[in-house]
Amino acid sequence: MCDLTARQAEGPFYPVFDQVDKDNDLIHVRGKRDKAKGQVIYVLGQVLNEQCEPIEGALVEIWQAAESGRYNHPGDSNPAPLDPNFQYWGKDVSDKDGNYSFKTILPGNYPATEEWIRPSHIHYKVQRRGFFELITQLYFKGNPYNESDRILNSLSPQERKGVIVDLLPPLTGMEKDAQHCIFNITLRQVR
Repeated sequence: MCDLTARQAEGPFYPVFDQVDKDNDLIHVRGKRDKAKGQVIYVLGQVLNEQCEPIEGALVEIWQAAESGRYNHPGDSNPAPLDPNFQYWGKDVSDKDGNYSFKTILPGNYPATEEWIRPSHIHYKVQRRGFFELITQLYFKGNPYNESDRILNSLSPQERKGVIVDLLPPLTGMEKDAQHCIFNITLRQVR
């Protein structure tokens, strides 16, 4: 049995504007020459059912802040600059082995309030007919703000373990200065 991936809040910055570029490469925006600022990371994983079997055809959406910690969203009052070369939101569909992938940047930490700094994280929304929709967030091991994050720490220790990933050296075919992480997602089947 695979443990279900913990559900978390969608947050206030789910994309509200449609965009032309909706792919899984967030560091290159169609029509722009330059790439996004920041540490390039590849997020790889599988979408699985509770029996640890791959789910084909799951829609995996992510959205996140830029390296500066700002979202491209009208509700984000963070004065940090936007990155015109960053896509901020993308999607992929899991293949027959349940695999999905994204090429993005390590999001910046940002102030949620004067006393609370959100650690680097990536928001996920995963959907597939026959399964309950999952909204969750991915965090990075070693971020000093993980310890005090109210959203992350509302999860049980076991649930936190499932949403915090290690950043690892690049795999063959990735840029030599890139990093990668593995984030497997387990969905609950509708019965």
